[in-house]
Amino acid sequence: MRIAVEGCAHGELETIYKTIIEAEKVDKKKIDLLICCGDFQSTRNLCDLKCMAVPDKYKQMCSFYKYYSGELVAPVLTIFIGGNHEASNYLQELSYGGWVAPNIYYMGLASVVKVGSIRIAGLSGIYKGQDWLKGHFEKPPYSEQTLRSVYHVRNLEVFRLKQLSDKIDIFLSHDWPRGVTKFGNERMLLKKKPFFRSDVESDSLGSPANTELLKKHYPTFWFAAHLHCKFAALVKEEEGPRCTKFLALDKCLPRRKFLQIIDIEHDENIPLTLTYDLEWLTILFLTNHLLSVKNVMNIMPGHEDSVRWIYTPTDEERDIILGKMNSDLKVPLNFVKTEEPYNPQTSPIHSEKPRFQTNPQTTEFCNKLGIDDPLGLLQLLLGIKEDKRDSSFSNTDLDSSYAVELDTSASETFDQTFESSSCTLDDEESRKLSISQVNNSPSQESLDNISQQSQQSISEEPKEVAVAPIEPNLKKFKRRNQSIYCSQD
Repeated sequence: MRIAVEGCAHGELETIYKTIIEAEKVDKKKIDLLICCGDFQSTRNLCDLKCMAVPDKYKQMCSFYKYYSGELVAPVLTIFIGGNHEASNYLQELSYGGWVAPNIYYMGLASVVKVGSIRIAGLSGIYKGQDWLKGHFEKPPYSEQTLRSVYHVRNLEVFRLKQLSDKIDIFLSHDWPRGVTKFGNERMLLKKKPFFRSDVESDSLGSPANTELLKKHYPTFWFAAHLHCKFAALVKEEEGPRCTKFLALDKCLPRRKFLQIIDIEHDENIPLTLTYDLEWLTILFLTNHLLSVKNVMNIMPGHEDSVRWIYTPTDEERDIILGKMNSDLKVPLNFVKTEEPYNPQTSPIHSEKPRFQTNPQTTEFCNKLGIDDPLGLLQLLLGIKEDKRDSSFSNTDLDSSYAVELDTSASETFDQTFESSSCTLDDEESRKLSISQVNNSPSQESLDNISQQSQQSISEEPKEVAVAPIEPNLKKFKRRNQSIYCSQD
């Protein structure tokens, strides 16, 4: 299986796809999958630009809207995680993953999926300690604080990923695991990026949560981005045979190493289609009661607790979830537009205010699995009715016949040198984007007087819920307290 790995996309989809097409011409080998390590920037329209945490002068539409509208179609299956420069309002609609455009799949806050027999895990966002223990309380339109806290990693997603037991082939994150520089050519890295030195010496470069996940699972490959440079490392288990090949890649700019092509063995008897991972679905179901949408501390259970604190699924629990999915784990091709796409000829200069809305893909997924949609819970919590605009957008016929000749360098295989040259572009205009990290913590007031949330076992009868009333194990709000959820707005 031939996989192209992209660092930070920064909205340059046309450039990335053209580079892949040119690499296929040079190598005469088809690329089966593109995976992107964040800062994808799936901006559908000018409204989405308001929800992206970059200075105004860098807010450019780029080319994603063409794939969203159907003007262009992704020539290869594309999977990505979120970074810290995203259209957060759109990605929030797809907390558990979904299609942002035909053939382009977002993995959600955290997820595990399979392409053929290759198992891919991913964690979106970046680590910031001040928001680590909070719930997913942010909603559009965002404040200056929540515009950034919305993409900060939470302990719930990392806790869920720690419950995995099956082997992981590829792990995707935006920021690096903390301490990973010690396992590569740190001297050369600091020569290229001298301003990393203080963070490297103080052991504060990267995410401690990612380090925990790496040392828990030791996936075969770990790909990251965020720091806008290429860096490779081989992380070996101290007392064991496991090891991880780590590779970080640059952003999509001319003469930068932003794309790497690797070959990975897979079961050729399994079609290269995108499927859910059964173990992950079961973990989502079993830990649904741990989901919080409040701006307060949300502590995960530990061994000192009397309740269950290990949610690695049993075979019986997996069988129950497989039954819920009707023994079909294929990701449905159910992309639907929830906003009107940008049109350079007709779109107004001043965009509308970002909306607080759910996505039909997430609703369908939650109803089927029997879990809560975080945005659905938040709407119920705040007493907000969804503002639906006209969704009857016209669809342009999909056209995949485009191809532009570019000068590219062929990529050597990842395993041969571990520092092979990447596909680069020499003749595209640079589009610089800020990567400044803002450490402001949110100032939104805590939501108090929330009714009791009950944990229910797999075998209990269905009760009244926020999203999927036909399923157990869901959060429930008592009617006698309904009045306190009504917003004055």
